[in-house]
Amino acid sequence: MKNILIPTDFSENAWNALLYGISFFKKTHCAFYIVHVNSVNTNTSGETAMFLSPDILEESILVESKEKLNKLMSKIEHLPLNVKHEFKPIALYGFLTDHIKTQVKEKKIDLIIMGTKGSTGLKSVSIGSNTGDVITKVPCTILAVPEHAVYSGIKEIGFPSDFQLTYDHKILETLKDILLLKKSTLRLLYVSLNNEKLSPIQENNKRILMEHYKDIECSFHVVTGKKIDESIQCFTESRNLDMLVMVAKNLNFLERILFRPTVEKISYHTKVPFLVIHES
Repeated sequence: MKNILIPTDFSENAWNALLYGISFFKKTHCAFYIVHVNSVNTNTSGETAMFLSPDILEESILVESKEKLNKLMSKIEHLPLNVKHEFKPIALYGFLTDHIKTQVKEKKIDLIIMGTKGSTGLKSVSIGSNTGDVITKVPCTILAVPEHAVYSGIKEIGFPSDFQLTYDHKILETLKDILLLKKSTLRLLYVSLNNEKLSPIQENNKRILMEHYKDIECSFHVVTGKKIDESIQCFTESRNLDMLVMVAKNLNFLERILFRPTVEKISYHTKVPFLVIHES
């Protein structure tokens, strides 16, 4: 049984992420925890808050959240029945990342699935501040699904890396599980900014990856370009990749790809889901 957490703000973007997750795990037994986290700042004026106790205030806010979750559950019930899936709505009050951290621990969550909005994007442009915060602050694997992404199988997965770090065995196994589940091929990608060759450390890390995925169709590719994000876009489009994988451990490399203002021009953020894997 996989435990999947899907935060929702009841937008079409969040609904699409839910549909993608349902399709992705169509053949897998899953418990989907549909979580809505509400903050007092977005629902109650300062004057009202002054006259209500924290408990009453929280209860009044959660009533509305629970009503919206009930409507969402009714919408889910109209989807084609999958006996392998169960859905559990949760209404919470407070800070998003704090609650998600708690839920990940309490529910033993395997994966978080969140929608991303391409027009306004990740931190500043491509993923949205909430998704960006969860990616960087919650130690759980997250699948960021663009608002227009439609699941149609995962044939090829791209894994861009600077090959500077050795990845934990758990990270490699998390990716391997998905590769085996989807019978996907893996494309390791190195962007050479100045046409430089791999250093001995990079060569060793490349060898470790190739060895770990020797039983899976796996290939290594080098793309020469002046900008990492644009080079990854070219590779993604040329291979018609279905997913990109990043490792949260390499935060500097991750931020150069996901959190740059220039991603406004990068189309893969609106089409290809990102899987960001944490060590724990």
